[in-house]
Amino acid sequence: MPATRRKQVIAAVIGNALEWYDFVVFGFLTVIISRLFFPEDSEFLALLKTTATFGVGFFMRPVGGIVLGMYADRHGRKAALQLIMSLMTLSLLIITLAPPYAAIGIGAPLLIVLARLLQGFATGGEFAIATSFLVEVAPRGRRGLYGSFQQMGLTLAALGGAVAGVLVTTLLTPEQLDSWGWRIPFAFGLLIAPVAVYIRRHIEEPEAFVQARAQMTMPLSLTQVVVRNLRAVLTTFGLVICGTITYYVLLIYMPTFAQQQLGIPLAEAFAIQAIALVCLTCVIPLVAMLSDRFGRRVFLLIGAALMLAFLQPMFSHAHAARSFGSLLLMQITLCTLLGVFYGPLSTAVAEQFDTTVRSRGLSLAYNLAVMIFGGFAPFLVTFLIDFTGDPLAAAYYVMFGCGVGFLSALFVREPAHA
Repeated sequence: MPATRRKQVIAAVIGNALEWYDFVVFGFLTVIISRLFFPEDSEFLALLKTTATFGVGFFMRPVGGIVLGMYADRHGRKAALQLIMSLMTLSLLIITLAPPYAAIGIGAPLLIVLARLLQGFATGGEFAIATSFLVEVAPRGRRGLYGSFQQMGLTLAALGGAVAGVLVTTLLTPEQLDSWGWRIPFAFGLLIAPVAVYIRRHIEEPEAFVQARAQMTMPLSLTQVVVRNLRAVLTTFGLVICGTITYYVLLIYMPTFAQQQLGIPLAEAFAIQAIALVCLTCVIPLVAMLSDRFGRRVFLLIGAALMLAFLQPMFSHAHAARSFGSLLLMQITLCTLLGVFYGPLSTAVAEQFDTTVRSRGLSLAYNLAVMIFGGFAPFLVTFLIDFTGDPLAAAYYVMFGCGVGFLSALFVREPAHA
């Protein structure tokens, strides 16, 4: 890989991973944050408020996706990626330094909500713009592999959050964790943020985007983008429903599920996540390279179908056994199968749109799906489990997402060799 292209890939992946790392850490530390910032007589109500706060940032994602997507299509991927990184750094700073409820009262949860809204706006543009950037800098016949670096960034973020969770829950006492230890993972992200900003400042625009922008006469409005790319928007929307539900339930919510429903200590749950995420991270690029040869659709269909087949049996076994080994088996199996779907996913959704409208079209479809079905997934699963009394409600929600993903994959355009 040439040095210029290597720098472009690193710029997209490091920023994307850091942005999602913050989301992941917040999700992993939900139980602790609920005690400190949303105190309630009922532990369930405190947890519900915190998962709702996790989801509230997703209301800003479509707004951020549209605004930043328009900015990227008109002013360049580089400028948009720099702006996104600066906004995310500010959000990280607020969360890292926020005093708890015991210190400033109602101001504490308000600060957390403000940080989540700012974070949601920034992340709303990140996926589409970074994915567009990666696909557009890819050499001929390697778009699948380059696009998969986006999904690898997401899984590396989850892996980094899991490792941070293991360290702070293992090395610190519960008192230290509640007092100051929970801030360490956020502070670590804050230290890396300036590096990501610097790298993104020194990258070049993708040549494919520069050429497409030079040929564009008049930018299309958002309505025109949707009308002219309706199939692409709907197909992407469906694929992302599957991707986002699986990500937020199986990768983000699972440590909370393991502790609350299976009685597995938080440190062990984080360790299981770390192992499973290594498997997921290894599978993604392998399948992505195969998709460059055989197309995206076949692997999207296989991944969604296998997830549908294995979800209920794996959840049932883990709930019946309630052990470290059963949860580890479940997560390794499901994350490996998830890698088959994730491998071609980013490139497939990017390829549904033309270069000149890619950031806007992809941002809109992606962020609407994530807002509706992903951001509130931990909240919804927590509520459904309590309301129905069935801990397998989490599995049923993921199965719904995989079913939608399978149907959507049938309509995927295949420009893999174009």
